[in-house]
Amino acid sequence: MKRREAREKALQTLFQLENTELTIEEAMSHVLDGDNDSFYEKLVRGTTEQLAQIDESLKTKLENWSLDRLPKIERTVLRLAVYELLFMQDAPSKVVMNEAIELCKTFGDEKSSKFVNGVLSKYTVETSN
Repeated sequence: MKRREAREKALQTLFQLENTELTIEEAMSHVLDGDNDSFYEKLVRGTTEQLAQIDESLKTKLENWSLDRLPKIERTVLRLAVYELLFMQDAPSKVVMNEAIELCKTFGDEKSSKFVNGVLSKYTVETSN
């Protein structure tokens, strides 16, 4: 599975986990259809395991928004991208940002990608300094 597809499936899994009582394994099995992908699994497990730290980091970047007020798709995309930016560091930050924007264009509304771009750009400024 290509990384773009892994990110898309990870987003679907994380979104599902936030809205149900499923375990990580159950949610992953619903999305994967028997496929196994280590990048996908690392994204899902890592985002879930580091959720408290990711949310604390996001709270410092959101202006005039609380994490709870964000639409679920934007919140989930941001969490996934911030996990990659802070904990994985195997893809350039611009790639992570572009992938997050594409996910918003696919699953969000017309304002989603601009909002996510604005929040994530605060991370890329930090990492380039």
